[in-house]
Amino acid sequence: MRLKEQLDAAAAVVRARAPGFSPKVGLVLGSGLHAVADSCTGAVAIPFGDIPHLGQASVQGHPGQLLLGTLAGVPVAVLQGRLHPYEGYSAAEAAVPVRLLCWLGIRALVLTNASGGIRQGLQPGDLLLVTDHLNLSGGNPLHGPNEEAVGPRFPDLTAAYSPALRASLKATAAGLRIPLAEGVYAMVAGPSYETPAEVRMLRQLGADCVGMSTVPEVIAAVHQGVPVLALSCIANPAAGLGNGPLQHEDVQAAAGGAAATLLRLLTGFLPGAASM
Repeated sequence: MRLKEQLDAAAAVVRARAPGFSPKVGLVLGSGLHAVADSCTGAVAIPFGDIPHLGQASVQGHPGQLLLGTLAGVPVAVLQGRLHPYEGYSAAEAAVPVRLLCWLGIRALVLTNASGGIRQGLQPGDLLLVTDHLNLSGGNPLHGPNEEAVGPRFPDLTAAYSPALRASLKATAAGLRIPLAEGVYAMVAGPSYETPAEVRMLRQLGADCVGMSTVPEVIAAVHQGVPVLALSCIANPAAGLGNGPLQHEDVQAAAGGAAATLLRLLTGFLPGAASM
């Protein structure tokens, strides 16, 4: 089945569950950040498994459902959790949930994730606005035949992270006095955490933080012409930069602790993003 047909089928199920609902902003909540969706009002929850071609999230901290509701007065489509290539999905398959949000007509996509801090000075709980990425995962969601009905064969990633959305978020953070770092996100394949030598390499390559998601979603959204913003919650120092072993539970705890700050930031940001 062609991608357009898959997206049409998935969108039909979503629209049948929430007739007349038209989301303006898509939001993806990464590890430990899914509680942000609790502030959505009038939400309709649809498990990934009920939507054809969407796959099933299997990672702790990723509930795996689509919420359609209102946040800060803005109609939003929220992915509580995401798919990762390390779960056995291809990059193209991992990007399908975000492609669905774009197919539903969102005007902007906001991605969040939890990452390991590489740049000196980044601390657990810090929020980092992603300005660019390094795709070191070995995969790209555009591999294979291209469907012009979905997007162009060779999309330009020069401004993959929308300058307009980034400027708006920075202004919102300044107004709310929320500290906001900026930097480059490196995606690696996982699921094992990076070695200290790999972290030193990433630092040399210009990465400020490292994680195992987000990049396929960014590429897919740009492919479909949707402006993208990405926020990374620094969950821990990357391997070799902190004390003790890295554990997923610690990542979830650090991200969960930052969820309230993230919610304040998004609440201030979303109304402007929806009108851009």
